[in-house]
Amino acid sequence: MPENPLLLHWFLPTGGDGRDPGGVTAVQGRTGSATRRPADIPYLTQVARAAEQAGFHSLLTPVGLGCADPWILTAALAQHTTRIGFLVAFRAGFASPTLLAQQADAFRRFAGGRLALNVVTGGDPTEQRAYGDWLEHDARYSRTEEVMTVLRTLLDGKTADHHGTHVRIAGARLTDPDLRHPVPLYFGGASPAAEEVAARQADVQLLWGEPPAAVAARITRLRERARAAGRTVRFGLRLHVISRDTAADAWSEADRILAGFDPEAIRASQERFAGMDSTGQARMTALHGGVVDAARLTVAPNLWAGIGLVREGAGTALVGSHDEVAGRLAEYHALGIDEFVLSGYPHLEEAYRVGEEVAPRLRALTGAEAA
Repeated sequence: MPENPLLLHWFLPTGGDGRDPGGVTAVQGRTGSATRRPADIPYLTQVARAAEQAGFHSLLTPVGLGCADPWILTAALAQHTTRIGFLVAFRAGFASPTLLAQQADAFRRFAGGRLALNVVTGGDPTEQRAYGDWLEHDARYSRTEEVMTVLRTLLDGKTADHHGTHVRIAGARLTDPDLRHPVPLYFGGASPAAEEVAARQADVQLLWGEPPAAVAARITRLRERARAAGRTVRFGLRLHVISRDTAADAWSEADRILAGFDPEAIRASQERFAGMDSTGQARMTALHGGVVDAARLTVAPNLWAGIGLVREGAGTALVGSHDEVAGRLAEYHALGIDEFVLSGYPHLEEAYRVGEEVAPRLRALTGAEAA
């Protein structure tokens, strides 16, 4: 692999797939049109193989009440693929970091090292309490840092002794860990507490698709914090893509998606988002304000905030011709984005479209080698 590659990842729709966006990590917000294709092994195998053939580096799995368990699902899919990696999300603090390290070590051993971990702290108090977690926002990030500390120690083949506020571990060690394959830790979060954890612990900090100026400001701030901690961090950007042969075709598809949104689904989704204590979700919501107004949903050139009307988390899409979308991605890369986690609806067909049309144009613009 090149020393500092530009990595393209795809999203695995473990809650079901369809032509239209819908809720992802929670039970609420699901619609029939958004989940016409059940998230069973045969269909998700098709998505995984399409992403593999289209040249993506790995598949990101979501984690939450509305998703199948990422560990079990990706372990199954690893048996039906050969090259593509799995960026497995887990909720920090819901299981012992020693157990997590054992799971990760077994996965990388039996899947040929095709593993990275996406450490999720959680930003929806209602969902957190459904899991039995009653910690407040900053305390959750404090716990996440302790989990990441122990997890990294164990995956590096060292003995973990940790006596923190939230995690107490004594004499933990993996039996014959697979040190040939490091497991990078991906991390998300936009609050000051989250960014401090990212600076000290993350290998890759994931950002959601905001306008370039906002992304640049976050990268600058996070680099400074990482430098103060004696570290460097790579940056990834999570975006949806509506890319077509012409810009008119792409915007026509965005209009179709917007016209299909149920006003009641928008209202219920926005009400749920308002109850979250996630800074990142608040930033996504601020881009559209819950208003179904086509003119107001374009928040930067080719950056459309319509998906965030009904979908939690990443709520923006790059919309345009293949050349336009590749150009915008190249602009983000010039700001310091090293990795892109992309998705489109449905995820099967769009994996081919983005991999075959957008990715080559992006690499030509950036001069980046394929990993």
